[in-house]
Amino acid sequence: MKTQLRTDITIADICKGFVYNEIEGKGLYGWNGKLIIQPEYQRNYIYNDGKKDVAVAQSVLRGFPLGLIYFTQRDDGMYEVLDGQQRITSLGRFRTNKLPIMFDGREQNYNSLNDELKAMFDNTPLTIYICQGTEKEIKEWFQIINIGGVRLNDQEMRNAIYSGPFVTKMKAQYSNSQNPMQMKWGAYVKGDPKRQEVMQTVIDWVSHGNIDGYMAGHRRDNDINEAAGYFESVIDWVSGVFKTLHKEQCGLPWGELYEKYHTQPYNPDEVDDKVNELMTDEYVTNKRGIFEYVLGGCSNAAVLHVRLFDQHTIKTVYERQTQKARSEHISNCPLCAMGSGANKTKIYKLSEMDADHVTAWSKGGSTTIDNCQLLCKTHNRSKGNA
Repeated sequence: MKTQLRTDITIADICKGFVYNEIEGKGLYGWNGKLIIQPEYQRNYIYNDGKKDVAVAQSVLRGFPLGLIYFTQRDDGMYEVLDGQQRITSLGRFRTNKLPIMFDGREQNYNSLNDELKAMFDNTPLTIYICQGTEKEIKEWFQIINIGGVRLNDQEMRNAIYSGPFVTKMKAQYSNSQNPMQMKWGAYVKGDPKRQEVMQTVIDWVSHGNIDGYMAGHRRDNDINEAAGYFESVIDWVSGVFKTLHKEQCGLPWGELYEKYHTQPYNPDEVDDKVNELMTDEYVTNKRGIFEYVLGGCSNAAVLHVRLFDQHTIKTVYERQTQKARSEHISNCPLCAMGSGANKTKIYKLSEMDADHVTAWSKGGSTTIDNCQLLCKTHNRSKGNA
């Protein structure tokens, strides 16, 4: 790979022909149209938070260095930003009056600066390494130089590795924070679209967890119909089964749940009633488990983390059961006492027993001392949720 250090390129040079897409929050072109600011392997512009972007412009006006920037030169003579697109986009936004900053005690944009500050800003040279190499070399270098700053997350790195028409179209659909569908998706999908987290979820669902394999296999696809169609099917199914939105729905593994349950029929009204009932149940400590519990026919209470008996209750019930068992010469496990085996009269230690609901929680039993019994571990585990 060939490299060249350039220190003669100024901010004004880079900002000539600067194009910024306000809808996608994306720096597109600069340096008289020969610089592609955000190639497909790059993350989205994430400095537009009124802090990091402002700090870039303020740093220049205060004479602070911006650090190294890396470009790659393509075979067609165009250049791509390998590292530094966040800084370049921030500079371009300020230079084109799209980024107001606080400077000299008041809010200013580029046009409101005095001539001296404008000249200082424009004439500030950038320290740029330009390299030429194969795609493999460029991607390897991209990974190495991104060990500092705001680290690339897994999906941003995948987008770099598998860049192509598939990634381009997926980013346009699912990485655009201005897409009005983000509000609907956000009820079920957790994450920042600009950090590729919605896109990652889409591919995770359609690939059943094999994100890298799916992106490698579909890298050259010119459409995203399969992924988009599957994602919409999952979202439509969830919103159809559960009438009421609950914040606990966001971020659940809906792709997995869809695969497991979407062929089963549900009455949305009955589902809604059951979910609302469980949401107000003080014994349910994992409200996020309610949706899987209801989808599974209310048979697996383990996903709800139903509140356990406290230690005081357990010790009190153990002493009560054991005292009664000794006086009657039977086992302190009620189920062993009903049997005819060797354990019919066995007195278990507390450590050998588990607390159990006499009337199961799933059948309306409460987690109170009056509904608590101690069973030997063998009987408790065989009893399950009955």
